[in-house]
Amino acid sequence: MSEPYYITTAISYPNGKPHIGHAYEAIAADAMARFRRGQGRDVRLVTGTDEHGLKMVQTARGHGRETLEYADEMSGYFRRMCDGLNISYDAFVRTTEPRHYEASKVMWQAMEAADDLYLDRYEGWYSIRDEAFYDESELVEGEGGTKLSPQGTPVEWTKEETWFFRLSKYQDQLLELYRENPDFIRPESRRNEVIRFVEGGLKDLSVSRTSFDWGVPVPGSDGHVMYVWVDALTTYMTGVGFPDREGDWARYWPADVHLIGKDIVRFHTVYWPAFLMSAKLPLPKQVFGHGFLLARGEKMSKSLGNVVDPMELAGRFGVDQLRYFLLREISFGQDGSYSPEAIVNRANSELANSFGNLAQRSLSMVFKNLDGVIPPAGEAPEDRALLDQVDAACATLEEEFDRFSFSTGLEAWMGAVFACNAYVDVQAPWALKKSDPKRMAAVLGTLIKAVRTLAAAVEPVIPASAARLIALIDCGGDGTPIEQPMPIFPRLELDIEGEAAG
Repeated sequence: MSEPYYITTAISYPNGKPHIGHAYEAIAADAMARFRRGQGRDVRLVTGTDEHGLKMVQTARGHGRETLEYADEMSGYFRRMCDGLNISYDAFVRTTEPRHYEASKVMWQAMEAADDLYLDRYEGWYSIRDEAFYDESELVEGEGGTKLSPQGTPVEWTKEETWFFRLSKYQDQLLELYRENPDFIRPESRRNEVIRFVEGGLKDLSVSRTSFDWGVPVPGSDGHVMYVWVDALTTYMTGVGFPDREGDWARYWPADVHLIGKDIVRFHTVYWPAFLMSAKLPLPKQVFGHGFLLARGEKMSKSLGNVVDPMELAGRFGVDQLRYFLLREISFGQDGSYSPEAIVNRANSELANSFGNLAQRSLSMVFKNLDGVIPPAGEAPEDRALLDQVDAACATLEEEFDRFSFSTGLEAWMGAVFACNAYVDVQAPWALKKSDPKRMAAVLGTLIKAVRTLAAAVEPVIPASAARLIALIDCGGDGTPIEQPMPIFPRLELDIEGEAAG
């Protein structure tokens, strides 16, 4: 049986519709999942929505809605986004599902059995928007002397009876984890931030709330619901069948990687491993905190009017074009920027003009000049040199994708596309038709083989387009004529208002 590989996105908070940042993370996770499947791994990709917490209650109330009804609607938008962007998830988990309530209850009882939970009174700063507790030393001053979280969100002084988790008990174990497993937190900049935070001293963490009831009830403690991050993080195990310790959980856990935004690294690299240590469960192998996506270099916000529906972008530019742009344009792990102009320029220059044109003219010449029958690749030194260059570039793509360096891998892949186009210009198969038809066939066979290899390598990023191209080529095997090829990537144009037109 093939080796398992388990990857998760963050479990998105659906107090509003998904934005381009959610799409970016889902696309990256999907590209990695498809890449691993291509390597023969038995992949499990899990995503979902984290629907509890005070923020959901307040947002639903603000819309005049019941909280569950509102959560149902919002979660549906996230699922439709994943479907629309061709995200090949194996499970979409909602924290409001009965199976997740059971998983969270078992997780809580395991931490309780370790004597890591105790009842006390919490007084401190809480950010409803972040669903996070902050120490006084972490706060920053806002306008008019107001206090804000490190994320710039409002905080309020909270007093209530609460269950505490003995987070301080795990400080040394966490630091040992980071030392012995340097790849546990990536990229390195995130790892260094977390180490500094933990070295600064950990305080016990409030892990229940009594001021509202929208959450997973704490077992045996009337009036208490679990702190939203306790049940949200447990979702990663719900997605593989926990609390059942057999079946999927036994096969896929621990997760190979949690792919998350850099703003929630602390929850995943401090709280989550500590909870798992307490429950005596295996820890995930890696947490990768990617950067933010900026609109023309600015952080997205409703007040600036630059929040964009990712499905609108996909509709304007094409799903595969959007997927390619996001992974090609931005160094994964760093912040990056997008604009309609940048998407159109990248899609046109690399997908339409370079790769798409290479495939279209190569296949069209086969269709027109060889009755659609794909010939074998040539054996001349220049033919073998090109195919070797393509193989080397695809090997580099694999090496870079292996460490989430999507943009670097695609850059190497693009270099091979350019080499193929240069080969076409030098070999000039259209001129060989009269002077040397046999050589023309060898050149076209070499090109089709190169295009097939390039399409297979980039399929995790542009799955629908690459699959169509591969299917066209593969249907022409064993002397069967190919169908007349159609352009894979039509050129995009920007209209006066900056919208794309195919």
